[in-house]
Amino acid sequence: MKKTILAQVFMACAIFMAACSDETSFTPAEDAQDAGREFIRASLDGNMRKAEFYLLKDSSNNMLFEKWKKDYYNKLSTEERVSFKNANILPIKIENENDSTVHYSFSNSYKSKDTTVIKIVKVNGIWQVDLKELH
Repeated sequence: MKKTILAQVFMACAIFMAACSDETSFTPAEDAQDAGREFIRASLDGNMRKAEFYLLKDSSNNMLFEKWKKDYYNKLSTEERVSFKNANILPIKIENENDSTVHYSFSNSYKSKDTTVIKIVKVNGIWQVDLKELH
């Protein structure tokens, strides 16, 4: 009986520690280009936890990100997901608007005709992706 309870407690602690280590294993971006690249790579790879780490946390961005996952990413076939994961990021233009805002225009090698521009902002010294002006 005691061994079973001890095993359950140990398992719960191991799961909790693993979950916590995943959350802190991502490194904040050093600059706007790094934030954009990490967000895009994580999105292409289907690593939504990592992509969300580089996302500016506010209600609008959270809603847009969840909508994108529901309406687009979750509807991709397995083959499409593999193709996106294998795709290279193709930066087109990285343009500084000012010292805390950058527009990152890119495509990817799987859907090279699809161009996207994301806005990357520096808030409280941290570079993050702001999806509110996605185009």
